[in-house]
This record gives sequence, C-alpha cells and structure tokens, in this order.
Amino acid sequence: MATPTSTDARIVALLRLADDALILGHRLSEWCGHGPILEQDIALTNHALDLIGRARALYTYAGELEGAGHDEDWFAYRRDAIHFHNALLVEQPNGDFAQTIARQFFYDRYAQLYYHALTESPDERLAAIAAKSLKEIDYHVRFSSEWVIRLGDGTDESKTRMQRGIDELWRYTGELFAMDELDRAAIERGFAVDAAPLHDAWNTAVDAVLAEATLTRPEDGWMADGGRAGRHTEHLGFILADLQFLQRAYPDATW
Repeated sequence: MATPTSTDARIVALLRLADDALILGHRLSEWCGHGPILEQDIALTNHALDLIGRARALYTYAGELEGAGHDEDWFAYRRDAIHFHNALLVEQPNGDFAQTIARQFFYDRYAQLYYHALTESPDERLAAIAAKSLKEIDYHVRFSSEWVIRLGDGTDESKTRMQRGIDELWRYTGELFAMDELDRAAIERGFAVDAAPLHDAWNTAVDAVLAEATLTRPEDGWMADGGRAGRHTEHLGFILADLQFLQRAYPDATW
C-alpha cells in the first residue's frame, strides 16, 4: 500500500468508524421480530438504529471531505466488500442471543473508550459526532454488560452459551486495537485515536464484567485481522448481498 496522503487518511479513518457502525447495525437489525422477548427485540432494534445513524453522519462527512459527489447511500450501497474497512468482529454472525451479546459487549467496551478519546479531536465536527455517539454508546455498554452478567451467572444453559460466545469471538478483539500507517497519518490530523493504549483499559473493564458473570476469560493467542484493509470473512459478502440488492438491481431508483 502506498503511503497515504493526509486527506486519504482522514477519509479512511471516517470510513473505518462508519463501516463498523453500519455492519454491526445491520447485524442487529436481523434480530427485529426474532428477539427472545419483546423488550429485548425492541432494544436491539433501537441499538441498530443508533449505529446506522452514526454511520450516516460519518459517511456524510467522509463524502464532503472526498469531494467526489459520494453521499451516505453511495458508501453503503455501491462499494464491494474489499472496499469496506470494518473490523472482522462486527461482521460475525448473530448466532444465538448469547453470541450476539458477546459480540456487542466486546465492541461496546471498545467504542466507549475510542469515542471518548475522539471527543478531544481538534476537528470540531468529528468531536461533535463522537460526543453525540458517546451518549448512545454508554447505554449500549450498560445493556450488553448487564446481559453478559445475567446470562453468565444464570442457568447452566445460559452460562454455557455465554461462555461459548465469549470464546468464539475473542480472536476478533485484537484487531480493534491494531494500528497501521493510515491510523498514524489520521492521528496527526486529529481524525483517529491511538487505540493501542486503550487496550489495557478495555481488558480491565472486560475482566471485571467476566468475573462478575462467573465466566472464564479466554487465553490470549492468535488474533484474526485484515478487515481494516479490506480482507474480510465470507460473512460480509452475504451481508452486502442482502443490504445492497435493491441499489444493485435498480441503480438510482427513487420512490
């Protein structure tokens, strides 16, 4: 990869955040009408709306910086999987309710730390997006953390399922804190945060919840990566086939 220009780095930094939000929001929207109880069905749908709203704000800003006439719909519907920059964690299947909660818990704790730091961005517009997002993220953290504890310290069945979700998704958490040239270039312009130092705080927060939930923290080992650079699992292709079908079949359709 060629050394990015500062403008490229700013746009990619915004797209990484936006793609995380869009893909995770789409995943949570798949629970609509399928939640274990009505209250949680509605809660997950509201989380999805929060995430998609965040993605819209970030895509809009990225399009304005790029200056190529691309809007939020173009970024969401017209790019192939290789051009998406989301972390691999957020594209993983919902599985059962416990696996969805594990995925949400890992991401929420990361997002809370990252967006809190991003509120200090010298770019006023990005700082404002981060501040608005943080109000929603704080609620998401409470929701997912409470459910990890409730399921982990619940019945034998719920504990088994919650532990399985934690174990299966742990390998995707390391990528959230990995840094590359694009990140470093974006940090210099105030469009990204050095995530590596946030890892210790994330570990502390995660360990506290897992301990209260009587769950076992997985051992650190090999971590999957590549999503930020456009190397995704097969799951993203299926997500985009669903998400982008109408725009691909009927470009520029209006109704």
